[in-house]
Amino acid sequence: MKTLRLLVAFIFVIAVGCDEGYIDEITAVDPGADASAPAVTITYPSEGTQIQVFESVTTINIQFEVTDDIEVQSISLILDGSELTNFSDFKDYRRVVEEYEYDGLTDGDHILTVKATDIDGKETSESVNFSKVPPYVKKYDGEIFYMPFDGDNIELVSVTRPTVVGSPGYAGEGKVGGNAYAGASGGYLTFPTAGLLGTEFSAAFWMKVNATPDRAGVLVIGPPDVANPDNANNRTSGFRFFRENAGGMQRFKLNVGNGSGDNWFDGGALADVDPTQDEWVHFSFTISGSQATVYINGDIVRQGDFPGVDWTNCDIISIMSGEPRFFGWNHRSDESFMDELRLFDKALSQQEVRNIIVDEGGTVGFQPEFGEIFYMPFDGDYTEQSSGASATQVGTPTFAGEGLRGGNAYAGATDSYITFPSDALENAEFSASFWYKMDNDPDRAGILVIGPPDDANPDAQNVRTNGFRFFRENAGGMQRFKLNVGNGTGDNWFDGGAAADLDPATATDWVHMTIAISGTDATVYIDGAVVSTGTFPGVDWTNCDIISIGSGAPRFTGWNHKSDNSFIDELRIFDKALSLAEVQAIKAAR
Repeated sequence: MKTLRLLVAFIFVIAVGCDEGYIDEITAVDPGADASAPAVTITYPSEGTQIQVFESVTTINIQFEVTDDIEVQSISLILDGSELTNFSDFKDYRRVVEEYEYDGLTDGDHILTVKATDIDGKETSESVNFSKVPPYVKKYDGEIFYMPFDGDNIELVSVTRPTVVGSPGYAGEGKVGGNAYAGASGGYLTFPTAGLLGTEFSAAFWMKVNATPDRAGVLVIGPPDVANPDNANNRTSGFRFFRENAGGMQRFKLNVGNGSGDNWFDGGALADVDPTQDEWVHFSFTISGSQATVYINGDIVRQGDFPGVDWTNCDIISIMSGEPRFFGWNHRSDESFMDELRLFDKALSQQEVRNIIVDEGGTVGFQPEFGEIFYMPFDGDYTEQSSGASATQVGTPTFAGEGLRGGNAYAGATDSYITFPSDALENAEFSASFWYKMDNDPDRAGILVIGPPDDANPDAQNVRTNGFRFFRENAGGMQRFKLNVGNGTGDNWFDGGAAADLDPATATDWVHMTIAISGTDATVYIDGAVVSTGTFPGVDWTNCDIISIGSGAPRFTGWNHKSDNSFIDELRIFDKALSLAEVQAIKAAR
């Protein structure tokens, strides 16, 4: 009875209110002119997405958004020129967010078009190119896990998807395939480790390093920390691969649990990456029953013995974060890009690591398979990578504190240079390739020289009948680069004139230099272009026993081509005369 009285009273109030004018009548509002066409965004698939599953025909969940200033009238989904479906009934006529499940996607390249029309007849179409590729076939021995991150987080060996924590995204670029994982604050992926753990383990992947945050976990398989769940840092089993700030560089470290404790594999400055370079860097680490190794761009940056890994209570792998098992030192989500993540049930050899890098479009250190016989990266030392031997220092050469790759380079100094035995370099064909940042003071200098001693003129040596001399000198304010090669009875000049000039006022960045000598001709390249070439009888190496780097001294000083204060990086020597295409490929790979 009480409820009935309240209802009658409510109806009375509404009626009186309307009669007295307390409540306004509903009035139509003019929405204004229809000024713009609809805006279309295709959320999935994105441009370049590759869909890879076991089935030859699969289902795709198309996702899109359409907005309009007044009203969307219709939306058509078109695949490869044929309409899949049409939408015309919307809850919100100004913003339409829809999904459509299509179950007939076949292998091959596809074009998806979303065409939207508003009530004024204005039309917008947006398209993306994507593909469905055949099931993944393992590419490498021991490969057990592969994530290409091509617009999808699917793992292709098992064809499973990870648990996604937070909101990681995609980079819109990739080292391979056009896309990559893009980290986000609080975001990462996890997978169960079933089938991934054995006595040996390796991981290989590419990263474009973002120094924000300045420390992060990259790959972690670890146990829970029951004693410190809010500050997890149990390191007695599994591994932790992570990075942290080291004087502005990002230093990468590996920690592995052996069951009773943990072992560290910290390469110091050798394991540093310069995050300001905005370039893809390849990382790999391997764990065997007795040793662990960390590689950066195919070079060993840390290797050491240990008792072997213990996997007790390691049930998940975290990708691009230390969480949830390793954040006691704040190694949380990594906001870098990651691409081409592969895991292996074996300890990869250095050659296997380098083969992966080359297969995926990268360059590595010493590459004997490409005719390379000498490689000096100048990453904090003067070690030649193929032999492991170090150059002899004369005077006080130093390091640049920057580099084209690896974060460092050779920095010349007055009366300073380095030498290396040249016997193994003296072949019928010879090429040298390096990056060069010029300092034109002094205004003439030797850069690379293999020449014989001049016993008759020890204080002004200038025997040019053997070996070669690559140097620079002032040419009307420009710096001109020249090559001189001894043929046994005389010498031949390869002087490109103005074509071989660099302007000291503008040539302030890294420039790629190459000299190539065959049995019949020699060529000088600057930044991948021929600046001088010509025929000659072939090089003679008589009495040549050292290569001088960063100076003409001690074998080519008669015209004062002494020490060069410039920077040199990535010096490579080959036992063949590189072709123009090979020179350009080396330059492009930088």
